This record gives sequence, C-alpha cells and structure tokens, in this order.
Amino acid sequence: MFVCMGNICRSPMAEGVFRQLVKDRGLADRFEIASAATGHWHLGNAPHAGTRKELAKHGISLPGKTAQKLTAADLQVYDYIVAMDEENVQDVRYAFNKELPRLLDYVDDINEKDVPDPYYSGNFERVYDLVVAGCQGLLNHILKQEQLQS
Repeated sequence: MFVCMGNICRSPMAEGVFRQLVKDRGLADRFEIASAATGHWHLGNAPHAGTRKELAKHGISLPGKTAQKLTAADLQVYDYIVAMDEENVQDVRYAFNKELPRLLDYVDDINEKDVPDPYYSGNFERVYDLVVAGCQGLLNHILKQEQLQS
C-alpha cells in the first residue's frame, strides 16, 4: 500500500505504476496493491487530473479509484506500506505508532528521498519518473526478500 497526504496524486500514481510493473512481470496474481491518504481532504475523490493524464501517457489507468484514508486494519493487511515523503512517515508514526519506509528509500542511485507533491508544483512528469524508479526498486526488494525466504 502506498501512502500520501490526500491519495489523489502520488500514492495513486504509485499504485498504478506498481500494478503495471507486476503485471508486466506476470506477477499480478501474487500482489494486492492499493493506496491511501493520511489526511481526509479528498476522500471519495478520483485521482487528480494531472495524475490521470500522466499515467495515461504511459498506458496506465486507475478505473474506479477514489481516495481513501489509511486505517489501522490496513496496517495488518498489507505486508509493505510505503510513504511518499517524510511528512507522511511522521503522520503515520503519530497516528498509528508505526514506522514506514519512503518509496525512494528503495532507490540507491538517487539523492532525493521524498517524492514531491505535484498538487502544489504541477510537476507530474518529474513525480512520475521518481515513482517509477521507486516502484522498480521496491519490486526488486520484494522479489529479493522472497527469494531469501524460499
């Protein structure tokens, strides 16, 4: 599960990208992929038009996706819950006493560790590039962990 502030920009973008990555590798049946918000402002809303437009440029869609809030039950259901930035890490720590990694923690060759919020900047293309790098790193991490356990 991917987590950002409103669940309309970054986390649904990561949800769509990660879903496409696992589908491309023939692993879709082995993952349950979702996203959620730490805040309540956009609950029930579809992903931001900028997110939908950027994903569509890459052949990815999120039919029926609406913003939802992260719950305590989600912390029990999902094996990996990943925040988009430090602010959301802190929000989850405060609300649930749970530590989360950030998406870009799974990327070694990048100096940035926070995926910036395009809601304010409008830079959905740059956010998409960061999300792809993070999702690829996360998937590689999960697959490596799985191989170590088998």
